[in-house]
Amino acid sequence: MDLKITGKKAFISGSTKGIGFATALGLAKEGVDVCINGRTEASVTAAIDRVKKEANDVQVNGIAADLATETGCRKVTEQLPEVDILVNNLGIFEPKSFEEIPDDDWFRFFETNVMSGVRLSRHYLPKMKSKNWGRVIFVSSESAVQIPEEMIHYGMTKTAQIALARGLAETTKGSAVTVNTVLPGPSRSEGVETFVQKIADQQGLTFDDMEKEFFDNIRPSSLIQRFATPEEDANMIVYLCGQGAAATNGAALRVDGGVVKAAI
Repeated sequence: MDLKITGKKAFISGSTKGIGFATALGLAKEGVDVCINGRTEASVTAAIDRVKKEANDVQVNGIAADLATETGCRKVTEQLPEVDILVNNLGIFEPKSFEEIPDDDWFRFFETNVMSGVRLSRHYLPKMKSKNWGRVIFVSSESAVQIPEEMIHYGMTKTAQIALARGLAETTKGSAVTVNTVLPGPSRSEGVETFVQKIADQQGLTFDDMEKEFFDNIRPSSLIQRFATPEEDANMIVYLCGQGAAATNGAALRVDGGVVKAAI
């Protein structure tokens, strides 16, 4: 499918690995000029090299910045004043019981998962509306709908992203700018893979055994009964960036493998 976005410019936050990287690569393969983001120059450079190897004849650059801070977001907007596509993918997670989550963690999760998207959208969205074309996508999670008791602070930020995206979509009424949210389910990103493998090693299990135990006991409602790949999640994000998704606005779209037991 030709998404008709060749030559558009995109910024993807937190895109040196996982869903963010898969999204950057997918957009690059569609002819989009992508800008990679990570916290370190080394991680950004490595991701740029990977995109160039896998997607021929593409324009790809990067900005190393910590988008959990106002300073980091300002660095990005100063170096990249305008984009056509903004994917707010940056996010952190950490299993921790509610009683053990200190105030600092609540603020850290909100700054990283929510305020990074707030700050970037506040800069880029008005410019999109002035040009009458643009795409803003927030990468949320099925945890926004089914708040995990082991990560309540994470679930709270994912729900906030849905509310934020819907509110921003209201401001695009009558234009060719859209704002949507994508809700991946349990995915085999590098962070999740490392976390699961660590637990598996502690219990003397293989990754496959641990994956089966996870879906038997933690996410039994999953219909695919496995971790989705970052590429499978990115496919939905990339589609929403295309011209063919022009009628999808203000939506929260699930790529959760059927974890959420709801008809709509």
